[in-house]
Amino acid sequence: MTRPLFLSFLILLSSVLSARSAHVWVEAESFSQKGGWNVDQQFTFEMGSPYLIAHGMGVPVPDASTTVRFPRKGTYHAYVRTYNWTSPWTGKPGPGRFAVSVGGKRLPNELGSQGDCWMWQYAGQVEAEEEETVVLHDLTGFDGRCDALWFTTDKDAVPPADAEKLALFRGKHDRKTVRTVKYDFVVVGGGIAGICASVSAARLGTKVALINDRPIWGGCNSSETRVHLGGHIEMKPYPNLGNMIKEFGPLRMGNAQPAEFYEDEKKRAFLEAEKENLDLYPSYRVYKVDCRKGIIRAVYARHIESGEVVKFVSPLYSDCTGDGTVGYLAGADFAMGREGRSEYNEPSAPENGDKLTMGASVQWYSEEGKEPCPFPLFEYGVDFNDQSCQRVKMGEWTWETGMNRDQCKEFERIRDYGLMVVYSNWSYLKNRLSDNKEYQSRKLGWVAYIAGKRESRRLLGDHVLTENDLQNETVYPDASFTTTWSIDLHYPDPQNSRHFPGNEFKSICTHGKANPYAVPYRCLYSRNISNLFMAGRNISVTHIGLGTVRVMRTTGMMGEVVGMAASLCARHNTLPRNIYATHLEELKSLMEKGAGKPGLPNNQLYNLGGNWPTYKKSGE
Repeated sequence: MTRPLFLSFLILLSSVLSARSAHVWVEAESFSQKGGWNVDQQFTFEMGSPYLIAHGMGVPVPDASTTVRFPRKGTYHAYVRTYNWTSPWTGKPGPGRFAVSVGGKRLPNELGSQGDCWMWQYAGQVEAEEEETVVLHDLTGFDGRCDALWFTTDKDAVPPADAEKLALFRGKHDRKTVRTVKYDFVVVGGGIAGICASVSAARLGTKVALINDRPIWGGCNSSETRVHLGGHIEMKPYPNLGNMIKEFGPLRMGNAQPAEFYEDEKKRAFLEAEKENLDLYPSYRVYKVDCRKGIIRAVYARHIESGEVVKFVSPLYSDCTGDGTVGYLAGADFAMGREGRSEYNEPSAPENGDKLTMGASVQWYSEEGKEPCPFPLFEYGVDFNDQSCQRVKMGEWTWETGMNRDQCKEFERIRDYGLMVVYSNWSYLKNRLSDNKEYQSRKLGWVAYIAGKRESRRLLGDHVLTENDLQNETVYPDASFTTTWSIDLHYPDPQNSRHFPGNEFKSICTHGKANPYAVPYRCLYSRNISNLFMAGRNISVTHIGLGTVRVMRTTGMMGEVVGMAASLCARHNTLPRNIYATHLEELKSLMEKGAGKPGLPNNQLYNLGGNWPTYKKSGE
């Protein structure tokens, strides 16, 4: 090729390359500086990803920022995936407004207040250098949310809206290598059940991984959700079960209390003390399960901020997620909703089964100030008046939503309705109530954005605990942990139904009588996924049976038993069902000893519940 022709070729090549569009994908949860924005991972299965939420309770939160490297200098068009979260209740623009800046220049379009679903919104055009600082500016404090940002030199190259297509698109532009780790036992879910299962097994010499999709341990008993522990420990036939709860259980009772009541650091220290046999994976969410012929081969977990993927390989797994996530992804048999009376012949069951579940609580409290404190007018489709408003200064377990909705597939809407009614009611008390002197100097001190869920999927085992087991006090050879709570079931509050029919946000509870009852071990493993244990509110019970076993000291004892059984499986190279068939006496011996440190005084004498002289008729 002659020199002039070669130069012409280079010029042509340069023009072709410059004409090619350039793109940058940015996950919002990966921002290096979160400011006042929080990572919300609760709805990953619904909308595809964790996201950042500006949860300021009506006060704009500090900016989030990160450094973005662009393929080249030039003009880029910015799109943001966001959601007008009040749209299910009103057609007007919503309160979750925010803006984006690139290189110190704010893009012209405000985001988060339009549309009726998760969608891509155009933020504007920017002249970018090869490296720029991108900033999210919250404008309201009312839970604006940002999933991802897409910068492109081609304005028409908008990512897909369809969830399945978007997942493929996201994977293409956000590739992560997979790291593989191997353990004797993998526990998924870092609530009280998962904490106890992992430590119990680790203390018995089993190499354990504990995966939790939040950075804080304790589940509903953490400072994020703030539900106190409930139920008795130290109960026959195995009074040493539950002793380990004395090592990390908070010393103070109460729902919706200040963060320090829940002693997050004590739980973290309890887990970290087992460093010889227990590895911790906080902020990893299981999203995929490799299960073939009824055996789980691996679970895949993705970090909720960095996106790092870890493949966990083990002969044994325990689902302590509450939602039965691992079991569901593996194809485990499960139930959800209320069984009809004929299914298990339970006297208190409805004649026909339905999808009603107990709901999720968004708890909150207010604080007294020294001078009047305004609150923005918040009116987005939930209308209060002097008769329907709740004249209260805090809300705990009775603020419960979503009983008539799917607690897995519709959970974001359920949580958002919980936020909606808190803000709407507080706005009414502050701005509309005719005599509101007692509220004028009060401000919202805390509102949960991590909702406390009571019921969803229940994974089915070789035994399903029913109302008849509890009422007849049926004795089984594999009796294990003892449940002591009453049959505590929740329903929409009839008074709330009068004002908000079909959209209730307050609950009542009924307490069916149940004496202390030792639950069969066979409720703690899956009947069709051979290497899967479960502990927590997802064990093998009916809707009515769940009413007694779901409080957290009881779920902790479930976890303790599961950890013991897993250690026997590892020792004998066997599966959960065979512990019942051939190693039950060994399990009983371990339950007699317990996995907790001996000799500790019982510091867990609050919120005992059950049919006891000290029992107060409250719900959980």
